[in-house]
Amino acid sequence: MTTPQLACPLCQSTGFQQEEGRLDSKWGLTSHKMTLLICTNCRYILHFYDRNSIFDFD
Repeated sequence: MTTPQLACPLCQSTGFQQEEGRLDSKWGLTSHKMTLLICTNCRYILHFYDRNSIFDFD
């Protein structure tokens, strides 16, 4: 059995740059930490959501 490899949904490239990101709610009450994978070919961004924290101002 082979392990599936992540591919870009636009260009099918398998090369990605990994970054960490944070998205705050409109009123700033919640904050969502995300892992961003950026396609090295077309720069399409895949968002992976881990968990949220309330009143997290870091």
